[in-house]
Formats: sequence, structure tokens, C-alpha cells
Amino acid sequence: MNHISKDAKIKKTVKLGRNLNIGAFVYIDDDTVIGDDVTIYPNVTILHKVKIGNRVIINSGAVIGSDGFGYTKNGGKYQKIPHSGSIIIEDDVEIGANVAIDRAVKKNTIIKRGTKIDNLVHIAHNVIIGENCAITGQVGIAGSSEIGDNVEIGGQAGITDHVHIGNGVRIAGQSGVMANIKNGATISGTPAREHKTTLKIYALLTKLPDLFKRVKKLEKNVGGTFQSR
Repeated sequence: MNHISKDAKIKKTVKLGRNLNIGAFVYIDDDTVIGDDVTIYPNVTILHKVKIGNRVIINSGAVIGSDGFGYTKNGGKYQKIPHSGSIIIEDDVEIGANVAIDRAVKKNTIIKRGTKIDNLVHIAHNVIIGENCAITGQVGIAGSSEIGDNVEIGGQAGITDHVHIGNGVRIAGQSGVMANIKNGATISGTPAREHKTTLKIYALLTKLPDLFKRVKKLEKNVGGTFQSR
């Protein structure tokens, strides 16, 4: 039996599964397909042609299926690129509050089975996220990037467009990922690099004030005899 709030708005062409819980002021647009045992909390917006699997949880305020941030310049002005693609959310995915997942330009933005997405995450158009990933709050993933299986992404990390993140990768919070990452790597920093390398860099940075003092003392002792060539 489905439990659907009287305040929810569901278009006639939507295909609903069984044992659904749909909260107040949920909006589900045309040609969307929703599987079984899905929970959609209040104030969720699901736009047209989205496909949602079984046992998916979507928390309040999420927007699924908005156009991606795609523009081209024409005569010095930005011109919007149409987004005619869709979104596929596979089984056992959980989507946090106020998450934004953009539809693809032509094909599909895909969230694969078992992935868990924290609050305030943005997933741009054409992104593919693998199985059993954990994406924590305020992460941003730019368009057409591909995330492998079993990837963990720390809070406020940013991933640029058109990169490939391998399977089993761990990305520390506030990292800036600007290039492809091989399977099993643990990375941190901006630009993101192997975590051990980042730790060495941070350790050296703490010594810069002392190094500056030593250089100033050497300059004073040599009395300005060094000249640039």
C-alpha cells in the first residue's frame, strides 16, 4: 500500500511502484518512474523523465532533474545549452537534504546502487557515480566526471569536470581534485595529490616562518654583498 500525502503533486504519466511513502508538497513531474519501497520526504522536487530504483530514500529539499550549468557564448552573451537527457538512480541509494542532481545533456546522469549522499551535495550533468560510494556534505562534482565503486569523498571536496576517479579511492575533506585518480589512492590537498605527499608539504610549510627569519639574518650578516646576475 502506498502512503501519499494529499499535498503531493504527481503528474498522471508518472509510474509508481509499491509500498511508497511520499511526503507533503513533493512534486513529481511527467514520465518519471519510481520503484518499490521508496521514501520521499516533504518538499522534494523530481522533474521529468527521472528513473528511481527500489528502496531509495530522498530527504527533504532535494531537487532531482534540474538542468545542468551548461552554456555557450554567442556574440559575447551566454546562451543556454538544452538538457534533454535524464537521471537514473539505482537501488538502495540515499540522497540527503537539499541535494541537487542535474540531468544529463543527452544521455543520463547516473547514481549507482548502494551509494549514500549527504546533505548539500551538488552533482552536475552527465556525472556517473559508482556503487557503494559515500559522499559527505557540501561536496561538488562537476560535469561529465566519473566516480568508481566504493569511493569515499570527504566534506567540501571539489571535483573538476571530465575526470575519472578509480575504484576504492579516498578523498579527504576540502580536497580539490583536478586530474584523474588511480584505483585505491588516498588523496588530499589542493591540487589533490597522494595524502603522504600532502602531509610532507604541510609539515614544510610550518617551517617557513623560521626559514624566513634565518634568510633575513643571513642577508644582514653578509651586508648586502650578494648581487643579482
